[in-house]
Amino acid sequence: MTRRLEPILCASIDRRRLLSASIHAVGPLWLLAGARAKADSFEAFLQGLWPSAQAAGVSRETFDAAIAGLAPDPSISTKPRAQAEFIVSIPAYLAGAVTNGRVSRGRAVAAELAGPLGRAQARHGVPSEIVVAILGVESNFGTAAGGADALRVLATLAWQGHRAETFIDEFVAALVMLQKGYATRAQLRGSWAGAMGQPQFMPSAYLKYAESDEGGGAPDIWRSRADSVASIANFLAKSGWVAGLPAVIEVRLPEGFAYAAFDLDFARWRQLGVTRADGGALPASGAASLFLPAGASGPAFLITDNFEVIRQYNTSDAYAMSVALLADRIAGRDIPLTPWPKVAPLSTADVKTMQQLLSARGLYQGTFDGKLGRASRNAVHAFQLSAGIQPADGFATKEVLARLRGR
Repeated sequence: MTRRLEPILCASIDRRRLLSASIHAVGPLWLLAGARAKADSFEAFLQGLWPSAQAAGVSRETFDAAIAGLAPDPSISTKPRAQAEFIVSIPAYLAGAVTNGRVSRGRAVAAELAGPLGRAQARHGVPSEIVVAILGVESNFGTAAGGADALRVLATLAWQGHRAETFIDEFVAALVMLQKGYATRAQLRGSWAGAMGQPQFMPSAYLKYAESDEGGGAPDIWRSRADSVASIANFLAKSGWVAGLPAVIEVRLPEGFAYAAFDLDFARWRQLGVTRADGGALPASGAASLFLPAGASGPAFLITDNFEVIRQYNTSDAYAMSVALLADRIAGRDIPLTPWPKVAPLSTADVKTMQQLLSARGLYQGTFDGKLGRASRNAVHAFQLSAGIQPADGFATKEVLARLRGR
């Protein structure tokens, strides 16, 4: 198996941390935390960030201009802490993310951007439909990039203390963007969480991945869809995209399939009688994980290293599935062929309880965050095998929770 397909031990890996590139020489974070603890006002907190900004190469003039008149955004405290892709069932999430309207719009955008998409695919090996799908899911193909003041949002999030170190780093990265002339103060607009432009890049992601379509000048991810698709392709390529490898393959499992293993080479999947649902051939080489988002009664998929690359954009399985399936639909591939069954997702509280019970049995080593990711799924699978529960599909249900409780 490849490294990417190893089970994730911490199911609460933060999307923003994965999107972010390290900012060199921002200073010890304990100093930043100390500055915040001593600050008795938002203005004092901002002034306490100057040493880190200075160490990152930001001039005093740029710093003072950026924070002048900056005030906390009171609306931030009303925003949900959990993203929808982590708290609803995957079939329900896909129903809202992969719609006929979005597929139709995606095909139109792919035609409109054929030139930039072709250039991006030639440079980076990332299929155009994957890039268009991410643009669609992130910002409705560039039409809903957000209008919040990114500096104000990042400063407020850092000041409030929830993941303060991450947002302090991102605030400094935004200042670096201003210092280098990559964006104007007015351009720094995005979502309530600080992600900016059509690709919804955090500032540190912009510094590492933003790319101009045809070179020359700073990449404009706010107004230029050509620069936006180039930047998305560059992000995926630098995150390890394998050219020519599908991210998701719908498969048929043979009668009496044992569900003994989830992570195997394609050669072994073929030996077990697993076939593509569309009748095509499985990849000649490489590895994949079996993924049953709605249990054994729903569609079955093999997910590859490129699925994990999409998860570098957003660590949710639901998000990665939505991008992969939307891309397939945009490219004219009908997927999934197997209909989704009705499933009742566990509540966040029940998932946390399940994680605790699995941990007590030595099957789960992640955090108790109530999110059903790869680590939780593999732990459920291991419990099902140990308890003789069939099918051992790794699907978290009330019945599995009851068995864990000894009922």
